Amino acid sequence: MNFLKKLFCGAPGSPEEENKEQKAHDFDVLKYDGVAALKQHNLDYAVKCFMHALELQEDAETHDYLAQALIQLNRLHEAYEQLMFLHRTAPDNVRILLRMADVSYMMEDYDAMTEVCEKAIQLDGDNSMANFAYARARIGREDFANAIALLGKAIAVSSENLFYDAYLLRGQTLLKMGDAVTAEGDADLLLDNIPDNEDVLLLKARCREALGDHDSALETYDCVIDANPFSIDGFKERAALRRAIGDEQGAAEDEVALQELTQEKQLETEAGMKEGDIQEQTERAYKEINPFGI
Repeated sequence: MNFLKKLFCGAPGSPEEENKEQKAHDFDVLKYDGVAALKQHNLDYAVKCFMHALELQEDAETHDYLAQALIQLNRLHEAYEQLMFLHRTAPDNVRILLRMADVSYMMEDYDAMTEVCEKAIQLDGDNSMANFAYARARIGREDFANAIALLGKAIAVSSENLFYDAYLLRGQTLLKMGDAVTAEGDADLLLDNIPDNEDVLLLKARCREALGDHDSALETYDCVIDANPFSIDGFKERAALRRAIGDEQGAAEDEVALQELTQEKQLETEAGMKEGDIQEQTERAYKEINPFGI
């Protein structure tokens, strides 16, 4: 990784390389030095390599790598600009639009997300991920009815056996709309396939509580915490339910556990642990919708 320093900070009087072949060589070295840095999570150096490489030569794949590094650094607006460049060079590439939707979702820019999702659906109306992303944008704008329709479409056209995320988001949205019965149908379907999933169990517990079945809700919250002993939502909601049914001791115990977990979470955040969360989310999204097959 000393190449960048050597190339741009060489000895005084070093002639500037103008030969086309040499520029191509320099570009390749910078690009792949940046790729190595990206894989090693040396993100600042990777960004420098990619930016200098692009000064020498335009290259869509390098813009893509640069976007990845910027997202992991939480420099989302800059990453979005890189993806905009890719979109301009390949306006019919749905996967690039879906990446733009993912980044705009991270920025909570639901107007931009809506725009790119509409473009994606115009290109491929039966794309399950495009419909799912568009549903998330509609939820961000509190347009729940249209979000439900889009999630139904995403489920219907999915090439997977079950589009778990779409079922879960539909159930959560239905519950938010007050339709606990239909929401529970999605929760039950998911539990038949992923019975120990924390988010699905939380949905089931909330549905049971919304329907007034405190005993079943409490049992399901127990399952949430069994599945994830560090579930902040699980302890918080079980504490509230226990207090509502008169179990003051149980509620107090959950509140103590909740306080400890919240403090630990805050310490992790202050230590910069959220960067890892961003990296994991980004790597998952890029694996799903990578337009270059990287």
